[in-house]
Amino acid sequence: MASLSFFFFLLLSADLLSLSVSKATKPTCSPPLQLNSAIPIDPKDTDQIQFALNLEHLETELFLYGALGLGLDSVAPQLAQGGPPPIGAQKANLDDRTRRIIEEFGYQEVGHLRAIKSTVGGFPRPPLDLRSENFAKLFDQAFGFNLDPPFDPYVSTVNFLLASYAVPYVGLVAYVGTAPNLNGYVSKGLIASLLAVESGQDAVIRTLLYEQADEYLKPYNFTVAEFTNRISDLRNRLGSCGIKDEGVIVPQELGAEKKTTSNILSADANSRAYARIPAEILRIVYGTGSEYKPGGFLPNGGDGKVARDFLN
Repeated sequence: MASLSFFFFLLLSADLLSLSVSKATKPTCSPPLQLNSAIPIDPKDTDQIQFALNLEHLETELFLYGALGLGLDSVAPQLAQGGPPPIGAQKANLDDRTRRIIEEFGYQEVGHLRAIKSTVGGFPRPPLDLRSENFAKLFDQAFGFNLDPPFDPYVSTVNFLLASYAVPYVGLVAYVGTAPNLNGYVSKGLIASLLAVESGQDAVIRTLLYEQADEYLKPYNFTVAEFTNRISDLRNRLGSCGIKDEGVIVPQELGAEKKTTSNILSADANSRAYARIPAEILRIVYGTGSEYKPGGFLPNGGDGKVARDFLN
């Protein structure tokens, strides 16, 4: 009888232990509760986050049109909020692999617009200039003379990748610059998740260009790597705040730990992402070197309080 009691005792102990372990190891899928004093979205966060819509709209239209020949008005017209369609955007002559990648990026940007506008509100799509002539002007500015023939972003896969190289990275460094200034935990979570995807897009574009880095871009006498270096140098000049942009091949002293010349991910001496403030972003996207003088991809200037404050 004693042995039988001991047996039941062992079974009961095993059940209790199993229950205890089960509770202790139950998977958790939600972040810890915020303190009562924590703020989901600080009022000061809203303007900073909405500023990114200028770049997100630009990327959305470039990618969707490049891959599909149609833009936000065909995919998610409500997110345009009645803003004018971009001028000059068109379907690019892409190989099938790149077309599928760019199409995915386009749909991702639609999601970014929805995420921002559903979280902090927003403004209508601003006027955007995606004409080939506008890109040609940008690349002429990068080289310091007029390319012959003028650069056309839509004529080939590599040309479109170079045009794309000129855009998403600006959004990436803008998010890095915004993050430290946010107070709300929802705001921080939103920017972190957007930054992760923007970083991935930029890495893919840079990798595809790196694969062709030593090839000459026909009909020009410059390699693909040289094109990336020229665009990066131009953005550094326009931004006017030092080196925060690098091409896909760099001198070894600028490589990771000064040991590489490959530069798939543009980063500082500690391999941290560079950051830019809104004024720098506008100087670059306007192509004028001044946050007070619109032009380039945003001919009428950016929208939202942050951009408009520079124009008023």
